[in-house]
Amino acid sequence: MNLHKDKETDSEPEEIVSQDKKEKAKEKDSGFWKFTIITLLIFLGIRFFVAEPFLVDGASMDPSFSTNDYLIVDELTYKLQSPQRGDVVVLRPPFQTSKYFIKRIVGLPGERIVVAAKQTYVYNKEHPEGFLLDEPYVKFNSDKVTDKTLSDTEYFVMGDNREVSFDSRSWGALPKSDITGRALLRLYPFPKLGLFPGGLEEFTKKQ
Repeated sequence: MNLHKDKETDSEPEEIVSQDKKEKAKEKDSGFWKFTIITLLIFLGIRFFVAEPFLVDGASMDPSFSTNDYLIVDELTYKLQSPQRGDVVVLRPPFQTSKYFIKRIVGLPGERIVVAAKQTYVYNKEHPEGFLLDEPYVKFNSDKVTDKTLSDTEYFVMGDNREVSFDSRSWGALPKSDITGRALLRLYPFPKLGLFPGGLEEFTKKQ
């Protein structure tokens, strides 16, 4: 009996150790799922509220962007600050908000924009006489004429390829509420990978 009892006594620590291993395994599994869920929530938060991927389709922004360029668009910045002239933005056109366009901001709220003789002129409080906008990104121009005064919540946008772009010259001013975000990162094609693709700095370097 003593031997039997000794065996039972000897087996108890083994059972305790085994149970302890099970608890640790449960804790590890629980920690893994907590980490997975938190990571997923962070990813979804970034995906739907901070940044979103877009694929360029069309020639309206040539030569700055081409079909199949893969972009990450920053959807947060414009909730904290206003868009700036020269920013490349993804937007929903007012006449068809189910679609997305990519354009460049040319005119800011309260300004008057005149497009004539393949030139863009900006009139505002700082320049009531107007000034000629330097646009090094435009390689394909157009003879289309436009004269538009913007409200305090509107922007004037155009594609860099003025010959084919369907933009504010045709459908008017863009409400700020229709701007999805700015082009933050180009992931593809790899040779053009970089932050703020199509930014004015790119064209300054080329000159």
